[in-house]
Parts: sequence; structure tokens; C-alpha cells
Amino acid sequence: MNLKDAVAIVTGGGSGLGGATARAFADAGAKVAIIDLPNSPGAKVAESFGERGLFTPADVVSGEEVEAAIAAAVKQFGTLHIAVNCAGVGRAMRTITREAPHSLDLFAKVIQINLIGTFNVIRLAANQMAKNSPNSEGERGVIINTASIAAFDGQIGQAAYSASKAGVVGMTLPIARDLASFGVRVCTIAPGTFDTPMLALLPEPARKALGAQIPFPSRLGRPEEYASLAQEIVRNAMLNGETIRLDGALRMAPR
Repeated sequence: MNLKDAVAIVTGGGSGLGGATARAFADAGAKVAIIDLPNSPGAKVAESFGERGLFTPADVVSGEEVEAAIAAAVKQFGTLHIAVNCAGVGRAMRTITREAPHSLDLFAKVIQINLIGTFNVIRLAANQMAKNSPNSEGERGVIINTASIAAFDGQIGQAAYSASKAGVVGMTLPIARDLASFGVRVCTIAPGTFDTPMLALLPEPARKALGAQIPFPSRLGRPEEYASLAQEIVRNAMLNGETIRLDGALRMAPR
């Protein structure tokens, strides 16, 4: 699928991996609707795209809000070809501590946002994409999800986060098979340690130490590298039903 003149939504597009992806898509000629929380930088990012940008606030766990956001994107740009799921949270807590067991509410919240929120966007975006006329390859749409290498190499304290991301990995192939007859492809990117706003809060020595753990290149991943892979997934019609690790050969230690 050609990005030029395609219409995309990017959840979590106000910053980090989503922000870099939204910017790369807009630079490639796509029209981009950013779906993010109302207090995010999403409006400013979308404004920088001029007529090719739109900010439509929504919480990914709300069916009504996401449906309204997609409707706003379709009203503005006419249709929807691409959905990139970058909205998510990271929380850490051990299964038990000396004080108490893991908070069940916290576990449920991480699953709700990272896994159920991703599926919520998938189901609503795919429903809209199915209305498109197919291109010369028979494609009507492309969906890209964000997992994490924690889905495979979960560390101490990452039970909730790893479970949520493993769920995203686990549903990629069956959803790709579900949507094959509609000409909608589905892939997932599993990033390693990337230089996102969350890591920006760490002291520089800690950031360098994290980067040094990566075999090659021995640095934190750049959001633009995630965006580059997302662009290739859109362009390459044979990429479907796959989870791609983007981690510089990193395999995470227990802690």
C-alpha cells in the first residue's frame, strides 16, 4: 500500500513511537489522524501537519470514543486505510512483596489499556477499512500493533505488562486470518529498549547503561526506527500475521 494520500490513524500519536510514526507518515504524504488523550501533545503534533493532520481525542478503552474518533477521521479525510496502535502504559510490580500481593486493579488496568484497548481499535478500524475498494493487490487496509520484547523476555515486576504485550502478539495471527478475506493485513512490532518519553525521565548514566546492554547497535532505539519499520509494513504486501522484534538482538535479563 502506498502511503501517499493514504489515510491513517495513530493511537498514542502525541509523542514517542506514535508521534514519530505519525510524523513519518505525514512526511510520506499520508493524511494522519492522531488519537490520544485530551491532555496529550496530540493537537500540537497534528497541527504541524497542516491540512494532512487531525487530532481527535479518545481513550482507547472506550468503544464509543474510538468509534467517534474514527468517524471524525473519515469525515475529514474520506476513508481509512491504516491504523497504528501505539497507545499503552508500562507499570511494574512484583507478584508478591513483603507488604502485599500484586494489585489486581493495577493488573487489570494494564491489560485493559494495552491489550483490550488495542483490540478495540483493531475491530473498529477494520470494520471501516472493509468498506474500501481494494487496490491492485486486493488490499483494503493495514493494521500495525505495538507489543514489546517483554512479551517474550519479561523481567521481574513485569507480569502485567508482559501479559498484556504477549496478548497482542498472540492475537496478531488469528486476527490477520480473520481479516484476510477483507484484504486487511495485520502485523505487530515488538520493540526493545527505545528512547521514549518514559525513558527520558531517567538520569543520563542510567540511559547509557540501558543502551550498553544492547548487542548492536549499543544504544537506545530511536522512535524514527520504529516509524521506518511501520512504513515498510505498510508498503510490503507480503508482511502479514507476523510479529517483528526490533531490538538490536537484545534478550532481556531477569532484572
